[in-house]
Amino acid sequence: MPDRWDSALYDDRHSFVWKKAADLIDLLHPQPGERILDLGCGTGHLTAQIAERGADVIGLDASASMIAQARQNYPKLKFVLADARTFELGTGFDAVFSNAALHWIPEPAPVIASVARALKPGGRFVLEMGAKGNIAQIVDALTTVLPTARNPWYFPTAAEYSQVLEQRGFEVRALWTIERWNKLEHPERGLREWLEMFAGTWFEGVPAKARGAIVAEIESRLRPSLFRDNAWWADYRRLRVIAIRE
Repeated sequence: MPDRWDSALYDDRHSFVWKKAADLIDLLHPQPGERILDLGCGTGHLTAQIAERGADVIGLDASASMIAQARQNYPKLKFVLADARTFELGTGFDAVFSNAALHWIPEPAPVIASVARALKPGGRFVLEMGAKGNIAQIVDALTTVLPTARNPWYFPTAAEYSQVLEQRGFEVRALWTIERWNKLEHPERGLREWLEMFAGTWFEGVPAKARGAIVAEIESRLRPSLFRDNAWWADYRRLRVIAIRE
């Protein structure tokens, strides 16, 4: 898969992705000595927070640039370049953790099968991802302006994701959605930078000289609802899950 991620832009302008999920680590409740996999670790900030609790943690991501940045950020931690659908890191993990990664993979079944294979019986899977309705206004604007583009995101309902987990040997202990509007970093270029970071797939095949006008049209459509208090906001809706491998 091509690596479309700009790890520097991610750390500089989109730190809310991991900062807003810091309390997810409390739900994971890592213990000293536990073996934990951070699936879709990005630039490694939450991986490091798990390690600070005393766990033996490995960060995994499919983006070479993200892994390179994570290794630079935290040289004492272990990071692995691999695909969440096919990774092989052995078995016996006490927990698998994932934040803001699994909605980038439209095939949930192989991901969950890989997680089940890595976990020991009774191991826990704690995750947050986009839920149905996540960034709904942004998706609507993109679909209107770029009707033939490929939507790269998988935002399931709670019932849908629960079913996939249960079919692959997990007991769902808790599952809920969170409405979370996120203020984007730059007061005027916030949405433009968000699109650059996260919506590149929508612009595949669009000539570079035409992109500016398309982005401007998207901004125009969304400004009445997503620009307030002199800042851009993104209408996030997240799904949180705690599941146990049977």
